[in-house]
Amino acid sequence: MSRGVLLVGPPGTGKTLLARAVAGEAKVPFFSLSGSEFVEMFVGVGAARVRDLFSQAELKAPCIIFIDELDALGRARVQSPMGSHEEREQTLNQLLAEMDGFDSRKAIIIMAATNRPEVLDPALLRPGRFDRQVLVDKPDVKGRVEVLAIHTKKVTLAPNVDLKIIAARTAGFAGADLANLVNEAALLAARKDKTAVEMSDFEEAIDRLIAGLEKKRVMSQKEREIVAYHEAGHALVATLIPGMDPVHKISIVQRGFGALGYTMQLPLEDRYLMQRGDLLNQLAVLLGGRTAEELALGEISTGAQNDLQQATDIAPAMLTDWGMSEALGAINYDGNKRGKYLDISVGPERGAYAEDTARLIDAEVKRIMGDAHNEARRILSDHRDVLESVTRRLLEREVMEGDELRILMNLPPTAATSSLESETQQTP
Repeated sequence: MSRGVLLVGPPGTGKTLLARAVAGEAKVPFFSLSGSEFVEMFVGVGAARVRDLFSQAELKAPCIIFIDELDALGRARVQSPMGSHEEREQTLNQLLAEMDGFDSRKAIIIMAATNRPEVLDPALLRPGRFDRQVLVDKPDVKGRVEVLAIHTKKVTLAPNVDLKIIAARTAGFAGADLANLVNEAALLAARKDKTAVEMSDFEEAIDRLIAGLEKKRVMSQKEREIVAYHEAGHALVATLIPGMDPVHKISIVQRGFGALGYTMQLPLEDRYLMQRGDLLNQLAVLLGGRTAEELALGEISTGAQNDLQQATDIAPAMLTDWGMSEALGAINYDGNKRGKYLDISVGPERGAYAEDTARLIDAEVKRIMGDAHNEARRILSDHRDVLESVTRRLLEREVMEGDELRILMNLPPTAATSSLESETQQTP
């Protein structure tokens, strides 16, 4: 039987909760500690705590030891010029020795959780220690429905609340995010003295979690017009390119830290792979706002900062990570060892390639971005009248639903909306 189980996954997916559930089901003593509790400035204290933990566990066997945030303790050991006598390394060495040394006949199971498996010491992950690695990933749409059903048990819901629709609109949410969503929706309903949480409260809560809190700043008419053209550009390009996620909502209401407006797309399904064409289309959508400003106003503003940042993250990754360039070939040039579940990089900033290759990568990035810009310009130029009408409607109402946009463009409603409506009608 495996003695070591490592729970790996993004933050908020329920790794610690799962470990507690295992202890409850097993009905055995459960020793729960955090990796940081073993790290001290005094030499020998961490190693002594590891020895003490395992000696207590042997007395209470059968039992489960659970170490949360294992990366605080089990980071890979490196040879430093000053010598490797760090307190953390001694603690890790003691943990490795204890995991090898305890009697296999005694029923002691060691569980641990981390969202940074790439920084763990290889000695921890070898067979005989943490040889069983369990992925606790973000839930799919079916899982989100079940998680929402659990968190809404103690909340009074209005008859118009459909958890399937909420689950479809919360792609990428972890379990903790969904719990926070239900709590935010309940708070919004309570502030309005409602007796039940309605669908509109969940919609507003989703907007708060994705885009931030609504701001009450007063903008000049000129700035409102710039923002309206910008968001209308994003929405039109996203709607007119085949195969893109349909637009769910467009808003020119200020939210969060510096967000003057946003365009929200609703995925039709959970996706785990993206093709080259999908990424190029995404670049065109990101540049659609800036391009609309160019076409309609003849000038560009600082509002496209976040769009440009996302676009210039995607374009180099296409070349250096995924080999999507004929000029560079199917080679990974990226030297970064990125975190699997956290948005951090470990290691050098650039791969080991020549200056000529770096210049070629820069040229390819400019070409890809230029092609995406030209595609957005072509789409918006061909539908200039629609751009104007969507912008005027946004200036009047500030918020526009996706179906209203498609009606304005003489397009049918999305497949997701029609299928969800038919499911709701079939449900008794």
